Amino acid sequence: MLYDCSEEASFDEGLLAAQSALEEGELIVLPTDTVYGVAADAFSPQAVQRLLDAKGRTRQMPPPVLVGAPTTLEALAVDIPGWLRAAVGALWPGPLTVICHQQPSLTWDLGESHNTVAVRMPDDRVALALLKQTGPLAVSSANTTGDAAATTVAEAEEMLGESVSVYLDGGPVSSGQPSTILDATGSTPRILRAGPIGVDVLHEFNNTIEEPRQGRH
Repeated sequence: MLYDCSEEASFDEGLLAAQSALEEGELIVLPTDTVYGVAADAFSPQAVQRLLDAKGRTRQMPPPVLVGAPTTLEALAVDIPGWLRAAVGALWPGPLTVICHQQPSLTWDLGESHNTVAVRMPDDRVALALLKQTGPLAVSSANTTGDAAATTVAEAEEMLGESVSVYLDGGPVSSGQPSTILDATGSTPRILRAGPIGVDVLHEFNNTIEEPRQGRH
């Protein structure tokens, strides 16, 4: 089912349908501030596997987790340095994904994550409204592996088809550029994927952050 979230009645109906589908272990597509995403209940291993299968990805590429508030990072991660808390406080919601050591008590299986978790708070009305209803969601770009990320719901539907139960249409996304990924798990933090938030901005919080190594994304 597709819901036009530009209309208030359809917006509320779409959120309810998406929440219900997620609770049933099904997949949904939602807009974010970067690209469209395909989402699953992060705490359902079967749903996460369904997400990986829909995209044609292996467990070696675990999906990030989207959250509805900066404070949720504390519930998902440990050993968060003070500079990263400051960066998240200033730059979330926005196009910054941070990789941290995950809370050891978390009972989920996102794939071969090596006890880390990638977390982001998107700056999108539809996504934030849904996340506040569902809690953290496993979300990856709404495309099949090897194809460009979807910037409209139609592009997402063309690639993912019936593997997704609910499509939330928020109109064309304004960016189309995937988020910056910052790995904060090592002794020297490193940008793994360049994106809208550049190293110059991140250096305001930690001037030891390294740019991506040549040949890496």
